[in-house]
Amino acid sequence: MALATHRTSEFDRDTAVTRRAPGVYDAHLSAGWTIIQAVNGGYLLALMGRALGDALPHPDPMSVTAHYLTASVPGPAVIRTEVVRTGRTMSTGTATLVQFAEDGSEVERLRVLAAYGDLGALPDDVRTTAKPPAIPPYEHCLGTDSAPDGRPAIPGSTAIAERLALRLDPATAGWAVGAPSGKGEMRAWFGLADGREPDPLSLLLTVDALPPTAFEMGLSGWVPTVELTAHIRSRPAPGPLRVAITTRNLAGGFLEEDAEVWDSEDRLVAQSRQLARALLQG
Repeated sequence: MALATHRTSEFDRDTAVTRRAPGVYDAHLSAGWTIIQAVNGGYLLALMGRALGDALPHPDPMSVTAHYLTASVPGPAVIRTEVVRTGRTMSTGTATLVQFAEDGSEVERLRVLAAYGDLGALPDDVRTTAKPPAIPPYEHCLGTDSAPDGRPAIPGSTAIAERLALRLDPATAGWAVGAPSGKGEMRAWFGLADGREPDPLSLLLTVDALPPTAFEMGLSGWVPTVELTAHIRSRPAPGPLRVAITTRNLAGGFLEEDAEVWDSEDRLVAQSRQLARALLQG
């Protein structure tokens, strides 16, 4: 597969924003990144990151926190940014995304607070006890198409699945064949289907693009994000990413998802935590 450049990648086209005025951007939420009918939260985070990257003087998202207020739908949107502070090594900004109701009134979809810096200027010193997730080789994992070794494909009824090169660890894909493990775990190889290489902006999508851990806990249906914080730790090396997500506590109809993203050089390049609603069935 030929690698897509940033100019030709569907991800970059669909996260493009047009500056209408200082701090005001027009955007179009693509139906290609939906889950059922709602626009995926990681895609929205990347879209907001694109606008903030234009508004702030530093190039890379380092910490991005989003509160999802109402479900976004495909169609036009407006992003408004505000520069809160600029410093020598980091800058901070906020952004809101709004869409319009049938009567023309604004509906705020999400609000973001973000810190930007230069990941390329960070020191090389790494001291960590974290280890990359143990995932079977890519060809032994399950995709939305048929796996090369003849394993059954995982079911995919969402548009976003067609835009991802996603291969799930069979140990965390029991839900796809009606036999969830009961554990709050999801692990996968991850990339974009058109071959676009990962970068800090696409990592904002990556942390929220796998099936929810609730599926492997025996739940079904939409798991809407309430709040999501992503930390981008390094510019990823070319090649497929490995993503591991865990949930330790489901209570009161809410669960947390802690994600780690590792690059092809075994570096932890992104981390996130989100709070999400879970559909509990009696």
